[in-house]
Amino acid sequence: MMKANELKKMTTAELEAKLADLKKDLFFLRMQHATNQLDNPGKISVVKKDIARIKTIIREKETAI
Repeated sequence: MMKANELKKMTTAELEAKLADLKKDLFFLRMQHATNQLDNPGKISVVKKDIARIKTIIREKETAI
């Protein structure tokens, strides 16, 4: 789980790269869940919340400019 304070210190480019990584992770987690290979299904919701957190911070930076 990522902290909002850590994310606010990152640049927009770093946030976009982190967002792409998290989306890829979410895809693989969903695939594992569909094939019953996922040990901790709660991890999906954690990744989804991290994605939302990053999108929110990106939007805050856009509106601040």
